[in-house]
This record gives sequence, C-alpha cells and structure tokens, in this order.
Amino acid sequence: MSEGDSTGESIHGKASVIGSFFGGIGQVYQSWLDKSTPFSAVRWGTTLLLTAIYMIRVYLLQGWYIVTYALGIYHLNLFIAFLSPKVDPSLLDDMDEGPTLPTKQNEEFRPFIRRLPEFKFWHSATKGIVIAMICTFFEAFNVPVFWPILVMYFIMLFCITMKRQIKHMIKYRYIPFTHGKRTYKGKDDTGKTFAS
Repeated sequence: MSEGDSTGESIHGKASVIGSFFGGIGQVYQSWLDKSTPFSAVRWGTTLLLTAIYMIRVYLLQGWYIVTYALGIYHLNLFIAFLSPKVDPSLLDDMDEGPTLPTKQNEEFRPFIRRLPEFKFWHSATKGIVIAMICTFFEAFNVPVFWPILVMYFIMLFCITMKRQIKHMIKYRYIPFTHGKRTYKGKDDTGKTFAS
C-alpha cells in the first residue's frame, strides 16, 4: 500500500486531523448504536417522538409537503422490506408448489428471516426522519403543492402495495411475525432424587 491510500491519512502517511475527527465521531456514534440495540421499545419510542415533532413542525409551518411525502414513501419501502423474507420464495427454482413452512410436528423449524432486520429498519427510519427535519430548515425544499392529492396518492399506493404483499404472504404461506421456536415446559422439580 502506498502513502496516502488509507482513509484519513495525508500524503505523508500521517493521520489527518479531519480524518481522525470524523473517525472518532463515527466510533462514538457506533458505540451509542451498539448500546441501544437491546432496548427496542425505547428506540421505537424515540422514533415515534421524533415523528410527532416532525409532524407538528410541518403542520405549524404549513409547508414541506413534498419532503413529507418522500419520507412516507421511504418508510413504506422500508416497511415492505421488513415484511419480506430474505430469500424470495417466488424466485426459487422449485416452481411446482414452492417452499412451505413446517406444517407437521416432525418437520424442521425454519424461522422467518427478514430482508431488512428490525434494527436496520429502525435505524434507517430514524435517519430518514432526521434528514426530513433538517430539510424543513431550508426554503428550497418547500415546493408548493396541493397536499390533499399527495395524501390520496399515498393512501392509494399504500393500499395497493400492502394488498400485493399480503397476497404474496398468503401464496407462499409465511408470517413475518414469529417469536422463535416453541418451547415446552418440563416437569416441575420436586427436589427428590431417584435411588438406583
């Protein structure tokens, strides 16, 4: 590797101040993301709070409807990816009956694996809201539109997309909301030992 090829290095091989600064910020940001991973309710609560603040801001300013529409379409795409399986059953080679989930007790348990995991869904949705909020501070993004048409078009698009997704789920027999393999409770421990 020659001098200056590495990210954050200057021509003379020393780390640049700007590269080190942004590298440090990236590490702190990733550390906070890692710490927030187990707290899904808090994460989604924060995202809902940010959404409410954004909606109140748009309502009070009476503008930025295109930004809000773009945010809605982005969230719809994220939601569809969240509901979709990682491997699309319609693209598999066996087109006779398609793959199915286990229906009998002795079949292998195969959990539903999402195309977009929950954490990445939350992270992308939150980033989208923050970017949309930042856009409301710039008048260039305030394009005048007749907002009821955008609302009707979004509702129509949502209904058509969800209808197609639900048909896909019914056709290939999968449910995107599973809670893992069923566990069975054993006998209660009475504390008695067996003599052999």
